Amino acid sequence: MADTMGAGLAKGVASGRRGQGGGGERLSLFTIFPKLLLAVVIYAAIAMSISVTSPNGVHSFVGTLDKFQAGQCEGMPTAGPDAGPCTVGTLNSKIFSMNLPSGTWVLTTSDLILIFALVMLFMEMIKAAGSGTSSLINHGLSMLTFLISMVLFLMVPLFATTTFFLLTMMSLVNVLGGFTITTIAARRDMRV
Repeated sequence: MADTMGAGLAKGVASGRRGQGGGGERLSLFTIFPKLLLAVVIYAAIAMSISVTSPNGVHSFVGTLDKFQAGQCEGMPTAGPDAGPCTVGTLNSKIFSMNLPSGTWVLTTSDLILIFALVMLFMEMIKAAGSGTSSLINHGLSMLTFLISMVLFLMVPLFATTTFFLLTMMSLVNVLGGFTITTIAARRDMRV
């Protein structure tokens, strides 16, 4: 029994030195950095740069979609006498359009940010299959990303958009999915 235990201990130490489980995992910035934070930072950079450099501030980035939906734009039958023109804003501005058999497809700044975020979410889900220290650190940082996103969405007008809400929900899916996948992977590793 002592020989078997000693052999198992020696095997664990050797695998740890080689970087195979056993606490020998190497932490790298790529494995611990939450990728969805990139999408949040890109959104924030665009929002801040547009709102700071433009005289209309938030409306230059977001536009007046709320006034349009309420029918309060100049020329609309439900608009008041002091109604002004509605603006699109950088977030909903067209990057390019393509004619398809089904109609014209328009890609906006918002769409591009969301496509990038979906790719980052996919990378996070692939990475979540690990059960080592780097996965746990990544999940903690992903939770922090979600919390920061939620606070920005609730408190800052530049971030109170559907696009940023969807980024926040992707962060939540990342946290919940990451913890779930890591838990399943850890159970599988313990059975082996």
